Amino acid sequence: MENKEAGTPPPIPSREGVSAKTRNLSLCGWGNVFQVFKSFYNETYFERHATFMDGKLMLLLWSCTVSMFPLGGLLGSLLVGLLVDSCEAALLPLKIHASKPHCLWAFVHLVERRSLLGHSHHVLKPVPKCISYSALPMYLGELAPKNLRGMVGTMTEVFVIVGVFLAQIFSLQAILGNPAGWPVLLALTGVPALLQLLTLPFFPESPRYSLIQKGDEATARQALRRLRGHTDMEAELEDMRAEARAECAEGHLSVLHLCALRSLRWQLLSIIVLMAGQQLSGINAINYYADTIYTSAGVEAAHSQYVTVGSGVVNIVMTITSAVLVERLGRRHLLLAGYGICGSACLVLTVVLLFQNRVPELSYLGIICVFAYIVGHSIGPSPVPSVVRTEIFLQSSRRAAFMVDGAVHWLTNFIIGFLFPSIQFIIFAGICLLTAIYIYVVIPETKGKTFVEINRIFAKRNRVKLPEEKKEETIDAGPPTASPAKETSF
Repeated sequence: MENKEAGTPPPIPSREGVSAKTRNLSLCGWGNVFQVFKSFYNETYFERHATFMDGKLMLLLWSCTVSMFPLGGLLGSLLVGLLVDSCEAALLPLKIHASKPHCLWAFVHLVERRSLLGHSHHVLKPVPKCISYSALPMYLGELAPKNLRGMVGTMTEVFVIVGVFLAQIFSLQAILGNPAGWPVLLALTGVPALLQLLTLPFFPESPRYSLIQKGDEATARQALRRLRGHTDMEAELEDMRAEARAECAEGHLSVLHLCALRSLRWQLLSIIVLMAGQQLSGINAINYYADTIYTSAGVEAAHSQYVTVGSGVVNIVMTITSAVLVERLGRRHLLLAGYGICGSACLVLTVVLLFQNRVPELSYLGIICVFAYIVGHSIGPSPVPSVVRTEIFLQSSRRAAFMVDGAVHWLTNFIIGFLFPSIQFIIFAGICLLTAIYIYVVIPETKGKTFVEINRIFAKRNRVKLPEEKKEETIDAGPPTASPAKETSF
């Protein structure tokens, strides 16, 4: 970047020298804070080299900063299986999540002298987040009765969106999205972490984890009594016993066993398609490009942050709507409708970006496409996969499945972050179409079904016989023993 003025630089260098391509990398809702980070990098570089960064170096450093987050998420996804299986169900990751403020405060105090600490912060920060994001849907899915499992499962996404919306509010330039406010903004993450730490001792253990993995029916019965508020729980306990009998035959699976088993082939492929489709359908690209679309429509840069807040409101409303409808319309209908809307929005947005220089009025249609895409993604691709991935696996394979799920999620996130500037929205429309076709052909409706019933549906698709269906095997009707299961295949 050229230094057009002699003398010492202002406290925060001007953004005008930063290339437009660099500015387009700002994330929706966090653009103000990330601009502060980029200005900080530039100021630090000036103090050390007596000159500002050029546009290419700034773009490279900023791309590395953004890409560190999905790499840390990938690390967390590889740890989630070990923690969930060896610690007290899914609650430990939330305890780990409470340690984030210490890292953030260290970053705040040391960042003025150690620019590389920002990259380590972006690697370490998503590790507990990813563990929690993977383990919490699993925990909620095991707690919920089958008639409410979809609604309860989407609550993870609902509160994530609420958190993003609050971040959009606090990151406004008039509040904390400024050089003086961003350390406070980062430190605010300690508030929910502290609340988690204080309330976790009162959370019940997962009944399925207690009965199936630990063989402790008394603890499972006690947890069900606390959750349901009544003593008539034999039907649910019998469902868990049936799953436990299947677990004894199947054994606890590693990721390698999961990939090798024919009986889980379509389940594994389904979560890979769902999570890859969720990221490769263009959600992050929409976020990256939103500010540019708003600006091309005549929205001033200072006002685009308020349009972003408006998109956050739409996101919350539609995600809550999805949580309400998931038990009425089912998972498949919401997924198909969501991908249909997202694909159509990407298709129209492609046309807008091609012809908006000739027809400036098309820029307003671009804003409508952004909001339409957010509506589509919020009712299906964002919240529903977290429900389906819990339902299509039994307890023994769920741990390994969530490791694969998280790895695919963060790898595709990383790919989009690096390749987006060279990817056209027409490609995202094609991915939405392919994902919708797969859902329509392969994934069954899981609404109102038990885990064992869903497992039987996939067994037919995988063309395998379940162990309980074999005549030579005798099924013990009593509760399962607490002896550890061996890793076996059907």
